[in-house]
Amino acid sequence: MKGYKTPIHAAATWVRRQPPKIKIFLAVITALAALVFLRMVVEDHDSLFVVAEAAHAIGISVLIYKLTKERTCAGLSLKSQELTAIFLAVRLYCSFVMEYDIHTLLDSATLVTTLWVIYMMRFKLRASYMDDKDNFAIYYVLIPCAVLSFLIHPSTHHHLVNRISWAFCVYLEAVSVLPQLRVMQNTKV
Repeated sequence: MKGYKTPIHAAATWVRRQPPKIKIFLAVITALAALVFLRMVVEDHDSLFVVAEAAHAIGISVLIYKLTKERTCAGLSLKSQELTAIFLAVRLYCSFVMEYDIHTLLDSATLVTTLWVIYMMRFKLRASYMDDKDNFAIYYVLIPCAVLSFLIHPSTHHHLVNRISWAFCVYLEAVSVLPQLRVMQNTKV
């Protein structure tokens, strides 16, 4: 039985042996296939968004647990958390004026937990915060997202300010992880 490999194990071993460019290509193809699969299978896209928002809220809650248990925020980007709080606050505003549904509740919970993470990093765990590694200037994402939201925003029946705000929070959410990636790059993770 030791020499027997499952097809999954054999495929994983084959992927590990491939050069980085092939791995990236395979990852892109897999992601595209997953998106096509989701497009074909998911009929109610709203439930997919609810699941994603719930997963985000749970993830931030797990992060809070780890911060309070380990008493360190080393390797965590405060700027990424701040960008997350900004897009959640804007999305919460949009949710109040445009929809007011389960998304509002989930965004509220996620915003509160994100603000708690920011509080912990700024005040309780300041000594372990790697300020020198978290050197991404957030205006590099805030300004382009703002400009892009003025140029490209949804055309719905809502007021123009709300449509621009919605586009801004969507664009900002897409790039809010960049400061965290920069911290990982600076710490050689």
